[in-house]
Amino acid sequence: MKFRFTLLLVLIALFVQIPNSFGQSLFKRYINSILMDTSDITRPQFLVYPTLAYAPETSWEIGLSSLYVYYANRDTTNRLSEVNGFTFVTLENQYGLWFDHALYTDENKWLFLGRIRVQSFPLFYHGIGMDTPEDYTARVDANQIIIKERALRKVGKNFFVGPELDFQRTSSVNFVPRSEDTVAELPLGYEGSNNLGLGLGLVYDSRHNVLNVRDAFFSELALLKFDGAWGSTFDFTSVISDTRIYRPMGKNNVLAAQLLGQFNFGQVPFNQLALLGGESIMRGYYYGRFRDNHQLASQVEYRFLPLPLGFTDRIGAAVFAGAGTVFPEFDASAFKKVVFSAGGGLRFLLFPKKDIYTRLDVAFTQEGTGFYIFIGEAF
Repeated sequence: MKFRFTLLLVLIALFVQIPNSFGQSLFKRYINSILMDTSDITRPQFLVYPTLAYAPETSWEIGLSSLYVYYANRDTTNRLSEVNGFTFVTLENQYGLWFDHALYTDENKWLFLGRIRVQSFPLFYHGIGMDTPEDYTARVDANQIIIKERALRKVGKNFFVGPELDFQRTSSVNFVPRSEDTVAELPLGYEGSNNLGLGLGLVYDSRHNVLNVRDAFFSELALLKFDGAWGSTFDFTSVISDTRIYRPMGKNNVLAAQLLGQFNFGQVPFNQLALLGGESIMRGYYYGRFRDNHQLASQVEYRFLPLPLGFTDRIGAAVFAGAGTVFPEFDASAFKKVVFSAGGGLRFLLFPKKDIYTRLDVAFTQEGTGFYIFIGEAF
């Protein structure tokens, strides 16, 4: 189980106790800008804050997170763009540098969706399929570079089309069995690989604020081909389908639902199989707890943004539930085992003018509990 919490709220709690020296008053003004959000709504906003986490595979992890949000040309008729950054080191000499972004140009003519991961970071490997043991069979130490980018041009109202790229390099891979009595069957790609996928993405996107969607529809269909002709170690094809719907329920509440499918055909290395779990969908399960060629997962969430507390309009809440499975082939046994997760959480309205919340979620599964703190909703 992994615990991560942000120190930002701790710093805010100490805000009123800080004396007014020059350096401390700068800090107070920074926290005040977050709490009061008196800035012009068109002005870009930048937030940076420390994080602390603990996980069995990493020991203690010290990190720094950042968020930058803006409207192209400071025009609020454009959609809100965001860049999330996260960097960390651990007491086991591991490290990571992550960037996620959703960028809209003026008049929303272009949409750039992507993420970058550069990390030397272990993962727990449980095997392939749904009938894998709850205890991991091996810890996988590896260096990874992941670059996924979509450059999508608007060709109609809310409809975008464009090329997609997915590059994943895994090197210095070492499978360490959990114990001397544990024998981990080495999967395809256990020696590392370089895989470049090129393809096409079709996206319908009516979201205005990707960090907190209140009334919109999003659907992506992507086809990626990994081929030795352009340098891939393995030849395989990935099809990804991601559909999300958001509907307002009364003045402040939102009902959100998501259906995610990933389907891989060919020689797929273990690190690029469909991975179930994580902080976004199937919360409560370790990311990659279940993996196989194909995945289907869904979730529904009801958000109270904000709660009708009377004394403040900056605290919200959410409840959610999800179900998912992975499977090797499309046949009668594909859905023989489905896992479930459910939970809830609190929300704090971080930037009132831009309607951005930070979330604290607790998720429960038949294998344990997961805790998550992030800026922006899970989906």
